[in-house]
Amino acid sequence: MTLVLLALSGTTAASGLLSLTSDNDLYSSGDDGHYTNGAEISWGFVPEADHWTRDVADYIPGWQKDTLSGASYSLAHQMFTPNQISRRDLIEDDRPYAGVLLTGLTLLSDTPRTNGQRTAQTLAFNIGLVGPGAGGKPIQREFHKLIGSNRPHGWSHQLHNEPILNMTYRRAWLAPAHLGNMAVEYGPHAGFALGNLYTYGAAGGTIRMGQNLDRSFGIPAVPPAESGQSGFLPGASNGWYVFAGLEGRYMARNLLLDGNTFENSHSVDRKPWVGDITLGAAMMWKSAQLSYTYIWRTKEFETQEDNDQFGSITLSFWL
Repeated sequence: MTLVLLALSGTTAASGLLSLTSDNDLYSSGDDGHYTNGAEISWGFVPEADHWTRDVADYIPGWQKDTLSGASYSLAHQMFTPNQISRRDLIEDDRPYAGVLLTGLTLLSDTPRTNGQRTAQTLAFNIGLVGPGAGGKPIQREFHKLIGSNRPHGWSHQLHNEPILNMTYRRAWLAPAHLGNMAVEYGPHAGFALGNLYTYGAAGGTIRMGQNLDRSFGIPAVPPAESGQSGFLPGASNGWYVFAGLEGRYMARNLLLDGNTFENSHSVDRKPWVGDITLGAAMMWKSAQLSYTYIWRTKEFETQEDNDQFGSITLSFWL
């Protein structure tokens, strides 16, 4: 069942989905480095028939205004650091310091097929800034001062200011099943990203299992994936699900490891193949949802000593 059909079946009073996401390595491994912190606020909605996002969809190959199921706006801030943030010198064999500020639009299309199967597409456009203008240095310093943690000293070596323009596409082929009294949804996905922040091709698969899955769709996304992959619709009953995902990416470009595009900056030798294992759970209470995602990621650059782990918490509610 598509997002539009679900929204029209008694939930039209809900005007939009507000989601607050916090990513941090402290939510999993307890470390403080690499993808060290991220925060995002997004607003998802079902576009009205005359909404401008439907006109945008009509210009995109493979999309149509009448089949646009949803859209979302997002604003995100991310921080990336080497592991030893107390050092003042340039740590040449660890990743650069980088603050990232992004704003974006995500379009969603959810098309039913035979036997309860569906095809879900997301297309995200992001613009933003990497560098001192993104505010990574003062945000991390003040937060560490507030919590009494180690003061970071290496932000003088961060990437230079550079505007960001990126597009990300993902398509999933999903099928339903049952395990006892629990609903199951599973299937493969593929996608790509183009831009000066990330350029990659990706493929993988996901599975979700729980109750009232027809009220929810997708699983939470983490960088470098686009936002807007997960959501839910309000209802009278509660629900829950657990999920797992596996994805491999061929990274042709990662600004946060390769360094600035037009200026000399700190960089490391990027590994072309990167893989993620994702595990998590979500709980739904009428018009609210809380989810936790754990991500285990293979090494992203040649001199990286250990694989990365980090967690993501998202609170969403309909207004």
